Amino acid sequence: MKRAVFLDRDGVLNRSMVKDGRPYAPTSLDEFELLPGVLEAVASLRTAGFLLIVVTNQPDVATGAVSGGVLDAIHQKLRAWVPLDAIKVCSHVDQDGCACRKPQPGMLLEAAREWSIDLKRSFMVGDRWRDVSAGKAAGCTTIFVDHGYAEKQVDAPDFVVTSLPEAVKIILGN
Repeated sequence: MKRAVFLDRDGVLNRSMVKDGRPYAPTSLDEFELLPGVLEAVASLRTAGFLLIVVTNQPDVATGAVSGGVLDAIHQKLRAWVPLDAIKVCSHVDQDGCACRKPQPGMLLEAAREWSIDLKRSFMVGDRWRDVSAGKAAGCTTIFVDHGYAEKQVDAPDFVVTSLPEAVKIILGN
């Protein structure tokens, strides 16, 4: 069984737009910008043998704020920059009641089946309470990237950091 690092997209790999203490995903290719240190951090994880899987909620597709074409273009750009094994997307809203939208662990469980991942030996890195809760529900070690958003954690993360490079130091130390 393989080890993986599940990565939330916005706020972990790329910059989120923060308004009134809440993060928002980029809505265009022009707004899509990797955060400092991401390329080096991901390269370290890849060298250590981890699978790298993005698990991202993108409800703006369901609401029409972002087209599927723009989302595809953003992910194409992300794949060109970052060596990822997979990108799992939930484009539902909470009211849809799906199993894939974080805090549900559906995207992580699906990836575990597809890639033969040992979830107990894997990590979930995210900047929202939903990421931590999904990682906990899947049985992963959770690392919360704290950007000081105006929201409370539902589940306590295993570790708290301020960036992906800081999270990678913890992961590689385990």
